[in-house]
Amino acid sequence: MTTIAVRISSKQRETDEIAVFELVSADGAALPEFSPGAHIDVHVAGLVRQYSLCNGPQDSDRYLIAVKREPQSRGGSRAMHELQAGDRLEISAPRNHFPLDPAPGPKLFLAAGIGITPLLSMTRHLLARGLPFELQVFTRSREHTAFRELLAGAEFRGQASFHYGLDAEALRAHLQALLCRRAEGAQLYLCGPRPFMDLVVATAAALSWPSEAVHLEYFSADPGLEDAPRRAFRVKLARSGASYDVPEDKSIVQALAEQGVDIATACEQGICGTCLTGVVDGTPDHRDSFLSDEEKRAGKQIMPCVSRAKSPLLVLDL
Repeated sequence: MTTIAVRISSKQRETDEIAVFELVSADGAALPEFSPGAHIDVHVAGLVRQYSLCNGPQDSDRYLIAVKREPQSRGGSRAMHELQAGDRLEISAPRNHFPLDPAPGPKLFLAAGIGITPLLSMTRHLLARGLPFELQVFTRSREHTAFRELLAGAEFRGQASFHYGLDAEALRAHLQALLCRRAEGAQLYLCGPRPFMDLVVATAAALSWPSEAVHLEYFSADPGLEDAPRRAFRVKLARSGASYDVPEDKSIVQALAEQGVDIATACEQGICGTCLTGVVDGTPDHRDSFLSDEEKRAGKQIMPCVSRAKSPLLVLDL
């Protein structure tokens, strides 16, 4: 995968847990353009991690990312927080699996914690175009709120509101009041911890928001799938005709790599889309958070870093 060399031009502390990095081209070349909702892959400490761009449309010579140091970090966020201004990194060109729908109509953004990052880029783009929106930010406290000074300032013109320390019942009541009436053409965008997002999605569905009007991006895999049953199956590669066993304790990616068949991966949690692979025959057992429900029902694609097979044989477009 082609990468871009960048330099950390600045590192700022937003909260005790969140640092914001400004990245510029290491050689002075122009950085690729990006659209609101895009992310980059960052190569750090032998790992590849995805971070949403926070930039507005006026930024053509830098990328901004915010990284929360996770207590249960698998190494990526910890390594990022150890970096300093002047350090160099390799990144991918921006990719966007969470685009902002250009259709007219009210746009409501709900951000929890570090989930503000892609929504900040989206709202900055709308501000630049003079388009209305509503942004609601949910955090543990004022001190845990990234970009609070910016969002409470003149640039956002009072279009951002803040909610601190809501318990589950208070959050549920707020969401029900907020989503009980959907304006014509309204679109809902949300990002944050999985329990928050699951509650928003369930509330919107119960209040008759159509699924196509609800847009979201997960930052982590579904923990409920870790204990899901795993059984062995066989994978066939349609282009070569070769077949391989996938044992219970290995993913498709791992089993194929042992046979010299490499599939590009990044997150290895089924959330980034890097390893997306076509399915020619068989029934996938989808365990990712990337494909839509409709795409999963169609069964024509799979995320082989986490998903498995319900059928004894799965034929992949490889």
